[in-house]
Amino acid sequence: MPDVTSTRTDSTENAENTEPGDGPPRLTRLTFHGPLSEERATRIVRRLAGAAPRTVLDLGCGWGELMLRVLTAVPEARGTGVDLDARDLARGRRGAEARGLAERVAFVEESAVGTARGPADVVLCVGASHALSPELPEALRVLRQLVADGGRVVLGEGFWQRPPTAAELARMWPEAAADDHLDLGTLVDLAVAAGFRPEWVETANADEWEEFEAGYQADTEVWLAGHGDHPLAAETRERLDRHRAQWMSYRGVLGIAYLTLVPA
Repeated sequence: MPDVTSTRTDSTENAENTEPGDGPPRLTRLTFHGPLSEERATRIVRRLAGAAPRTVLDLGCGWGELMLRVLTAVPEARGTGVDLDARDLARGRRGAEARGLAERVAFVEESAVGTARGPADVVLCVGASHALSPELPEALRVLRQLVADGGRVVLGEGFWQRPPTAAELARMWPEAAADDHLDLGTLVDLAVAAGFRPEWVETANADEWEEFEAGYQADTEVWLAGHGDHPLAAETRERLDRHRAQWMSYRGVLGIAYLTLVPA
């Protein structure tokens, strides 16, 4: 896509990743790196566990929270998380160790482009289709190749809840355009055209979005309130204010769909 995660990375998180150790804590308020509630995650995990997977592949995994929950629910399963962010991967390894899953999961720092790590029984690609291809139809084609027969793909993908106005686009991420996303129906049709049947179609609600957006900035906002004279304060303030303005522009316009897909 540009999707919810990749657009945010472009405008906010890369700068955050460069801050030194005395900067704000990083994303500690977030359980998932996206607008996903505990209740929805529990339902997704239950649905995936019902298919009795033995292998789980998480592309653009971040710290792999959803993958770790699937492994907890399916003691026979093993998982691999792929991402380029070393700090997120380290957080994932700590989470696996704390849950007694370290022997059943690997967090690998590498690109997902051209990955040969499939096929897997469950493939998670939540806010990360851009890690496979900048073109969504091609990313879906790759996902179809990476999932085993009878398996499941969980795709988290941005979509327009309604067409954005020119004024809204101008205030979103840099170079935001109306063709950055599709409507929900077209998104599902693309998945079908790529060789899937949609077992489940669901979308994040307003509460999930607000929990995510507030949690995404909260650590840094609190840090900034107490460190106004820090050398990074002016840069951090500008970044936070810019992202908040972007959020207010795509709030209620940009959605994220969670599609549970079965290979046909």
